Amino acid sequence: MLDETFKHAKLKTVGFKQTQRALEKGLVRRVYMAKDAEAHILRPIQEWCSNHDVECLEVPTMKELGKACGIEVGTAIAAILED
Repeated sequence: MLDETFKHAKLKTVGFKQTQRALEKGLVRRVYMAKDAEAHILRPIQEWCSNHDVECLEVPTMKELGKACGIEVGTAIAAILED
């Protein structure tokens, strides 16, 4: 289940490209990944988080993560940014 921290965060990214750019800039505090997303999408983000000590949490489904992001479709990855 998705924690309330993400739902109430003011600064966040939605999707692979936005999250990847934010990671490269060092702006990400925590990453959320959908368990049902394709491995080739998740792997580079997981590796980056592991190498840079960024917390990475799993969410059961892309649909649940998309809903928490306020979009009508599912998303594989989202992140909370530093304030």
